[in-house]
Amino acid sequence: MNTADLHRIECDHAGSSPGTHRMAYWSWGSAHHPHVVVCVHGISRQGLDFDVIAQRLIGADGKRCRVVSVDVAGRGMSDWLPDPALYQVPQYAADLVTLLMALKGQGAQTLDWIGTSMGGLIGIAVAAQTALQPQLKGLMPRKLILNDVGPVVQWEALQRISSYIGADKRFDTEQQAVDYMWELSTSFGKHTPEQWLALSKPMIRPDMTGGAMKFKLHYDPAIALPVRATTPEAAAHGEAMLWQLYDAIPAETLLIRGADSDLISLETAQKMQTRGPKAKLIQFENVGHAPTLVQPEQCQAVEEFLFGQ
Repeated sequence: MNTADLHRIECDHAGSSPGTHRMAYWSWGSAHHPHVVVCVHGISRQGLDFDVIAQRLIGADGKRCRVVSVDVAGRGMSDWLPDPALYQVPQYAADLVTLLMALKGQGAQTLDWIGTSMGGLIGIAVAAQTALQPQLKGLMPRKLILNDVGPVVQWEALQRISSYIGADKRFDTEQQAVDYMWELSTSFGKHTPEQWLALSKPMIRPDMTGGAMKFKLHYDPAIALPVRATTPEAAAHGEAMLWQLYDAIPAETLLIRGADSDLISLETAQKMQTRGPKAKLIQFENVGHAPTLVQPEQCQAVEEFLFGQ
C-alpha cells in the first residue's frame, strides 16, 4: 500500500524553449532527513514503482532515511511538456538537478540514487556533472544504483520499446489495462497478481472521451516521439557520450541486471566493472528488463549496497 506524500516542484524548460512545468515527486520518511535516496523510473513508468523498496529503505520506524521518487515529466502526476522534443535525458537531468537543489534546502546532506532503465541514464548524466558540485555544495550521488541499464542500450531493445510506447489505447476496465501491461512486461519476472496490481494501478487513469467511462495509461503519448526518431547513427553517438559520462562518475556504483535482459548485454555489464566507477554487478536469474525491486532478494541487494547490511 502506498504511504507516500505527493509534492510538486517548478522546473524550467531546457535549452531555448520558454516556460516552466511542474514535476511531481513522492516522499517517504522524514521530510527533513539528511540522508535522501532519489529514485527515478523507466521510460513508460512512474514514481510509485518504488513504493515497496522505499518502505523497506526508510526502516520500520521511518527514520533511517528519506526516499524521494519522481514522476519524470510527461508521466504520472507531472505536467506534460508542450514540445515533444524535450522528452529526452537533458531535460530530465535538468529537472532532477532542480529537485536536488530543493532537497538541499530541505536539509539533505547525503544523496544516493536508484535509477531503473531511463532513470539510470538520467543518473549517469547527473552523477557525472562534477562541475555542478560547487553549486550543490557536495550534494551529488554518493552511491549510484543502475538498474538494468548502462552506456550501451541494445538496438533491438530500443525497437521493442518503440513498438508499444506511446500507443494511445483505451480500456473498458482497469483489469484490461492491467492485463495489457503484463503482456508487455513479462520480462519483469515472476510477480503475484497482488504485486502486479500494486505496480499497475498508479499507471491507469480514468478517461471520459466520447462520453463513456474508459481507462488509459498515465503518460503523454508524445514521450515516444524522440525514441522513434532515434537512428542507429544517433544511438552510436549517444553510446560514445554515455561512456564518457560513465567514466567520469565518482560515485560508488552498483549495476543490477536481469540475467535475461535484452537492453543491457552481459558484455556491456562486464565492461562497466572495469571502467569508470568499476560497478559492482549483481544479476537476477529468470528476469529480463527490468527487475522491479519488489522481490525480497532484489530489495535486500539494494539495502545492503546502500547501508552495508
